[in-house]
Amino acid sequence: MSAVAVRELWRGRVWLARAWHVVEETQELVVLANRPGSETRLPVDAAGTRLRVPRDEWSLAPGRWENWTLRVARPGDPFSTLLFYDDCGRFLSWYVNFEQPLRRTPLGWDTLDWKLDLLAFPDGTTRRKDEDELAEAARAGVVDADEVRALAERVASDPPWPTGWEDRAPSEELEPAVLPDGWQCV
Repeated sequence: MSAVAVRELWRGRVWLARAWHVVEETQELVVLANRPGSETRLPVDAAGTRLRVPRDEWSLAPGRWENWTLRVARPGDPFSTLLFYDDCGRFLSWYVNFEQPLRRTPLGWDTLDWKLDLLAFPDGTTRRKDEDELAEAARAGVVDADEVRALAERVASDPPWPTGWEDRAPSEELEPAVLPDGWQCV
């Protein structure tokens, strides 16, 4: 399974980068897998504090992915659906990440997170996450909060789950993914 970078770009620079393994890539669907320990680069301020919303000044610090996860996306959709699993491979929940549609690059995919997320659980409950970050990102000129909220309403009324991947957790044998050479180049 090959490793790729899923990067968020802001103002012509890498804002965040995460290594993922490609499970499936077709014209209709992209499925990526991750596991705890995979390599990431996270934005921090001058004091080394993690930044959640893009701003003018930042640097990237090493980090590690923390969950057993599949990422399911349809090219052109302004969101990805992440499926989370426990350490035994049992499906836990869906996590809709609203974002710029994934753009294929030689290294993987580029996007930019629009901050608002929709969590959905097998019992049918849903809830939004990171409304505060959405408001902050809107004030910073990163997103239009009303457009992102309207998108969340549309997705909640016609959910992208189940995806058909819920019973296909990442294999325990999957090695932590490493960012490919050149991940920092835009």
